[in-house]
Amino acid sequence: MRGFPVVVAVALSASLCAQAPASKFDGGRAYEDVRQMVTIGPRPSGSPGIQQTRDYIKKQLAAAGLKVEEQPFDAATPLGQIHMVNLRATLPGQAQDRGRIVVGGHYDTKLFRQFSFVGASDGGSSAAFLLEFARALKGRANPLPIELLFLDGEEAVVDWHGTDHTYGSRFYVQEARRTGTAKEIRAFILVDMIGDRDLDIHREQNSTRWLTDAVWEAARKLKLAEFLEETTPIEDDHLEFLAAGIPSVDIIDLDYSAWHQPEDRLDRIAAGSLQAVGDVLIAALPAIEARLR
Repeated sequence: MRGFPVVVAVALSASLCAQAPASKFDGGRAYEDVRQMVTIGPRPSGSPGIQQTRDYIKKQLAAAGLKVEEQPFDAATPLGQIHMVNLRATLPGQAQDRGRIVVGGHYDTKLFRQFSFVGASDGGSSAAFLLEFARALKGRANPLPIELLFLDGEEAVVDWHGTDHTYGSRFYVQEARRTGTAKEIRAFILVDMIGDRDLDIHREQNSTRWLTDAVWEAARKLKLAEFLEETTPIEDDHLEFLAAGIPSVDIIDLDYSAWHQPEDRLDRIAAGSLQAVGDVLIAALPAIEARLR
């Protein structure tokens, strides 16, 4: 086949880029995903509820045109072995040989026997965010592949002590180290508990500075007051990645009065909070990608 003349080809390429729709996160659609998951009920690791949640996540990702890969494992917990499953889906990138960015969050809820815990923000918001992030970015020309990672077993089965927590991220990183592919993970962005109506996200002290700065600079440009300059240390899934030398940032609102309470229901979260985080991460991506090229 004969090619276009160079000038015409360049002009056509520029025209197509100009016509490409901007990535747009829809907080209302993400809120509906939370509603669907809350309707399932409690979703602790190894339960029928989390299996239903997996089915929902896979269905939504398939509708967005993404192939889902399961990463099953059996975790040794204080209550015995529990079968857990991480879910992975990758948005293609132009430079396949330069590694990938991983954006992750957990989709399990804390196990409580005293009350029914449906985790609208704690478990629901992060999973819903990832689903909408997939929809928003599916038509984007990503410089690097972006892997969406739905982590199982973030919550402690009994108490957050020793290794009774972050089962999914620990297994994911261990497998990456075992197979020699950890170096392919250029950055890890974690979202957790981002649905609070009164969203307050502090800088997380353990997180990689340049990655945190990129996110907060995007929030500053968007004039989003939900991203605060105060810092606080938080133990979360990102610590497993940091321990492997992977630049990581945790975007989390732990200043949430319904945390691990029966009140963590749909009426305590807002589409606008999900929208704010979605807008910030989409705005921060170019700076993050430029740093990693």
